[in-house]
Amino acid sequence: MDTIMREQETSFEEISIDAGGGRVSARLGGSGRPIVLFHSLLADASSFDPLANMLAKTHQVLVLNLPGFADSDRVDGGLEEVADRVAEAISQQTFDRKPILLGNGYGGFVALLTAIRHPDLAERLVLADCGAAFSEPGRAAFRGMSAAAKEGGLAKIADVAMRRLFAPAFQAGNPDLVAQRRERFLAVDPQTFHNACAALAALDLRDKAPSVTVPALVLVGEQDEATPPAMATELAGLLPNARLVILPGCAHVPQLQEPDRFMEAIAEFVGAEQAAGR
Repeated sequence: MDTIMREQETSFEEISIDAGGGRVSARLGGSGRPIVLFHSLLADASSFDPLANMLAKTHQVLVLNLPGFADSDRVDGGLEEVADRVAEAISQQTFDRKPILLGNGYGGFVALLTAIRHPDLAERLVLADCGAAFSEPGRAAFRGMSAAAKEGGLAKIADVAMRRLFAPAFQAGNPDLVAQRRERFLAVDPQTFHNACAALAALDLRDKAPSVTVPALVLVGEQDEATPPAMATELAGLLPNARLVILPGCAHVPQLQEPDRFMEAIAEFVGAEQAAGR
C-alpha cells in the first residue's frame, strides 16, 4: 500500500487555472472517471491526500484549493461567488465526461451550491459532513469563532477548531495528526476564514436543494459536532435522489480519520470498487 501511494503521489501535478477573475490552484492526477475534491474550512486540501491516492487508481482526480486557500486567490464575496469561480475552473478541464463532485464540510456546502447554480456541471455528488442549513446554535458558533479570531487571531480558536474536526478520544490517540492539522489551520488566510464563517452563518439552501436531481451520497461522521448527523439526515431528505450513510466512530473529516472506511463507503457509488480493495 505504501509503495502504491508513493508512486501515485508523484503522479499528481500542480496546476493553476484562471477562472472568474482569479487563480484557482489544484492538483491533478490519475486517469479514468473524473472526480473533484472540495476540502473543509478547518482542514485544507491535504486532508484529502490518503483518499486522493486511493481514488487515483481508478479515477482522474482534481484536488482543489478552494478560493483563499494555498495559492488560490481569495473571493471577497459570498459562497455564491466561491461556487461560480470553482464551477468555471472545473468547466475548463478536458474531462471526457461530467465529473463527480465530492465535498467535505465547507467544501460540501460549496459543492452543493455549485450543483444548484450550475446544474449541468456534475454527474453525481458525494456530500460529507455538511447540510442545507445550520441551526441557530450552529450559526452562533460561526459568529463566535470569527469574533474570537478577529480579537486574538486563528491561534485563539485553534483548540475549538480541532475539537470540531476530531472527537476528544481520537485527538488523544493521534497527537501527531492533530498537531499537523493545527499547523495547517493556522496557515489559513484570516479574511477567507471570516468570509466563510459569515457565509455559513447565513446559509440556507433548504428551498434550493430539491432542485438537485443528480444521484447524491450523503455521509456524516457519527461523532461530528461541527455538522451533526441531523443536518446530513435533513439534507438527504431534501435531495430527490440521495442516500444517507452514517460512519460510526468518525467526526468531521472521516476521509482523513478513517480513509479506508470512507473509501469503502463511497466506492460503489463513485465506481471505484477496485480502489477499495474489492
